[in-house]
Amino acid sequence: MRSFSNLTTAIKYVLIDNELVHLLKNKEESEILIHFLLDKYFPNTKNSYTKGNNSYLTDIENQIIQEPKEEYKRRLLSIREQLDNDAFQEEIYVRGNVFKKEIPKIYNYTCCISGLRIDAISNVSMIDACHIVPFSESYNDTITNGIALCPNLHRAFDRGLISIDDNYKVIVSKGFSETINSNYNIRQFAGKEILLPKNQKYFPSIESLNYHRGKFGL
Repeated sequence: MRSFSNLTTAIKYVLIDNELVHLLKNKEESEILIHFLLDKYFPNTKNSYTKGNNSYLTDIENQIIQEPKEEYKRRLLSIREQLDNDAFQEEIYVRGNVFKKEIPKIYNYTCCISGLRIDAISNVSMIDACHIVPFSESYNDTITNGIALCPNLHRAFDRGLISIDDNYKVIVSKGFSETINSNYNIRQFAGKEILLPKNQKYFPSIESLNYHRGKFGL
């Protein structure tokens, strides 16, 4: 497996060995394992993780939440120049997972279109972090390039069946048909104003939304 995308495509889930579970629950033994894995598989970037209090992830969170998109992209391109391809893919993977965690949190774990929110005792999430402009095109994981959507609306957004206008209202494409009497039909959301973060500086970027509409002719 030469990339995380190949790995996630090939493997849907894993069953962890009982002895490994016991080891991970023991703080001292799990620390030894972590340092072994860092030395073995991440020798070039291990210092980023071990510099204290997991500040590597904290720094990434702050960049995603606070940085303008231009600065974030410059930072990422600079990192790409410093690392080989495998190490850079590791960096992208970590940042992508931070994005997936922060966007639902900003939206109070609620789909900004349907209002769906499920609080579960187990670690279950029904809300996705959706890039407005795809990361592959923008190198932009910042908060304003993301919205929180339930999985079906996430896919509809990614495929251009829906978009959002400059007044943060839902636009529905005319280029598809659906069962109108279904409780899950998409057209019921046409013209609906989306739920927005409490802090205005985290609102979806108007520029990114305009790009999305233009891409799909909406």
